[in-house]
Amino acid sequence: MNREIRIFFTALMFYTRIPCPSFTDHNPDYINKATRYFTLIGWIVGMICFGTYWLSTYLFDNMTSVILSVLAGVITTGAFHEDGLADVYDGFGGGWTKEKILLIMKDSRVGVYGVIALIFSFALKIYCLNSLLILTNGLPWYVLGLFFINYHSLARLSAASIIFTSQYAREDESSKAKPLAKSHSYKEIVGACFFGLFPLALLYYNKWQFVFVSLPLLVLCIYI
Repeated sequence: MNREIRIFFTALMFYTRIPCPSFTDHNPDYINKATRYFTLIGWIVGMICFGTYWLSTYLFDNMTSVILSVLAGVITTGAFHEDGLADVYDGFGGGWTKEKILLIMKDSRVGVYGVIALIFSFALKIYCLNSLLILTNGLPWYVLGLFFINYHSLARLSAASIIFTSQYAREDESSKAKPLAKSHSYKEIVGACFFGLFPLALLYYNKWQFVFVSLPLLVLCIYI
C-alpha cells in the first residue's frame, strides 16, 4: 500500500503542479509505473476545473465561467499537455523528415504551427464545453461534474493507449519521453483503463446516448 501511495504521488507530481509530500521523488521506476494513475489524475484536474466553473457561475456568465475553468486546468497541469500539443504541430508542420520533425519537437520554443494549434484548441474546447453546459442546463450538479471529469480522464486514457500500443520514435538518452519509454505491466493498462472509463460508465448510467462519446476517441487512437 505504501508503495502504491508513493507511485500515486509520483504521478501527481509529474503530471500536475499540485504540491506533494516530501517523500515524493523522481524515481524512474515509479515514474514509469505512474501511468496507471494517469487517468486518475484526470479526475483531480477535472474536479478542480468543475469547482472553478461552479463557483464562477455565482459571479459571471456561463462563457466566462467556462474560460476560467479551462484556465484552472492549464494552471493545475502547468500547461503540460498544451506544450505537447504545440510540439506536435510544430514538428509535423515544419519538418519534412523524421529527424527534422523530432528535432523541432524537442525544441522548447513555440512556432507558428504550435501557436495556431493552441488557439484553435482553446477556442474549440471553450465553445464546445459552453454549448454542452447550456444544452444540458437543469441536469443535477454531479452530472455536470462528470462532464469535466470525463473530458480530462478520457483525454488521458487516449494518450495512455498510444503509449501502451506504440513504440517511441527516439530510443536514445536524448529522448524527451524517458523514463516513460519503458515496457508497461498489466497494472498500468488496467489502472489507466479503469480510472479512464469509470466516470464514463456513470454517464452511461444517467443517459445511454453518452456511449457515442467514446467512438471518435476510438477512431482517433487507431488513426494516431
